[in-house]
This record gives sequence, C-alpha cells and structure tokens, in this order.
Amino acid sequence: MQRDKPAFVFIHGAWHNKATWHKVVDRLESKGYAAIALDLPGAGEYSISPEAFRQRPLDPSAFATEPSPNAGTTQEQRNAAVCSAIEEAATLGNGKVVLVGHSLGGVTVTPVAESVPEQLHAVVYVTAFMLPTGMMAVQMIQHETMSAALVPQLFMADPEQVGALRWDVASTDPSYRALAKAAFYADLSDEETDEAMSQLHCDEPVAVALQESTMTAERFGSIPRHYVKCQQDQAITLSGQEHMISAVDNTMGNATQVHFLNSSHSPFYSRPDELVAILIEAAL
Repeated sequence: MQRDKPAFVFIHGAWHNKATWHKVVDRLESKGYAAIALDLPGAGEYSISPEAFRQRPLDPSAFATEPSPNAGTTQEQRNAAVCSAIEEAATLGNGKVVLVGHSLGGVTVTPVAESVPEQLHAVVYVTAFMLPTGMMAVQMIQHETMSAALVPQLFMADPEQVGALRWDVASTDPSYRALAKAAFYADLSDEETDEAMSQLHCDEPVAVALQESTMTAERFGSIPRHYVKCQQDQAITLSGQEHMISAVDNTMGNATQVHFLNSSHSPFYSRPDELVAILIEAAL
C-alpha cells in the first residue's frame, strides 16, 4: 500500500455485513489504497438470530414476538468499533481516513465524524442516512419523501416489541423475495440477489434507528463530505436522499459534494467500478 494516500474505512448498512464491500475493497487495494471493512456490533459475525428464525417452516407468530438477541446493541458500541477501525486504518496510509457508510451505516458515520474530525480526510454517504441534528433514522423512514420506499413492507414484527427491525432474509416465498430484490438489489440478477441475501441477518437493532443525530459546523462541518445519490433506489428514495442533503447543507452552512449513480440501493455490487472512481475522487 502507498503511505502517501489516505486509507478507507467502510460501514455496512442494516442487515448487511462487511462482505458488502468486497468488490470495492479489492479494487481500491489494487490501486494502492488500504481499506478496512468491519462488521458492526449486532451485525455480521456479531449478530445472533432469534430461535424462531432458525425454525423452518417459519412460524410467523413466533417470529413476530420473540425478543431480539441483538436488542441490546447500542449506537455508542458501533461508534467505538468504527473509531478503533479508523485508528488502525490511519497507520496503513498517510494518517488520514476516508470514512464511507451505506444506508443505515450513515447514522454511524455522522457521530464518528463529529467525534474525530481531525482523523478524517473526507466522509462519503452512499445512499445513506445523513441526518441533520435532532433527527432519528426512524423519523426519516417515516418522512413523506420516503413514502414510496419498499423496505417497511418487508417488516414482520413490531420493532418496539422485539427490539429490532426484523424481516425474513431466508424466506422462500417468491413474492416476498421479489419485494426484497426490488428494495435492495433491483439491478442484480436473481443469482446475484440470492448470494447477497445469503449474507444477511434478520434483526437490525432498533436502538440505532432511535438515536438522535448530532452534528456541528465546527467539527462535522469541517470535513469534506460527499453523497452518492443512487437514482433507482427503492430503499432510500431519491427524494429522501435529496431531502437529507438539503437539510444538512442548510444546517452546516456549506455544500455536500453530490455524485450520481444510475443504480439501485446496492452499487457496491452492481456498479463497483463507478463507485470506486467516486471514492478515489473523495480521497484526492
């Protein structure tokens, strides 16, 4: 790796894990950039499925009511994990890091950037929740600009009751899987979608969606920020993306650099080369 370049740290979105980024990480490393993708607390290798999820055929009633083993995961734990990854990544490059978050991973990018702005070269939100101060992800999910989003139609439990945003990532129901594909992977083949879904966990800790965003112009606003708009996204709608960018720009008093991809919600799978080109631009 070339130590005159910033390194990258990648944060996955809800229900996903670090494998999300493998195509992007491989391409960046081939161009001399160091990159770290991690599983967040409560996700990937740290995720525990409810017993009802492991019983097939699925009992919808049991699945809808069993408390989540991941319910105790906090946003503070996720912030700490990412800060540790940033410290490690900084030693692999020029001492600065480009922090990249996808989807719900954006709610971790913001507090980490507010906490350690001096360690960051830039932040990049890839069709992610970039929330102004005082807003929670759940409020954005319910915002009028997100009314056409498909993800809430997948939910199979009351988040307050089970402590998680829960859906059946292992469902074999064709219509349900088609809905998931449309939400997350509309520009992938069925085979690619099946592979992507095989990596998912069913419970995303609801506490992270209930954490109010905090950002200040002096700290968060001092970091160059980029937003990758995914123009065919049906998980975080284009109008939702635009609303968040406008709200943060107004709050910070400066502009987000916006990039465009003609992709669905998962460009790290469907448009990795184009996404890497944007990330390298952010690293310059």
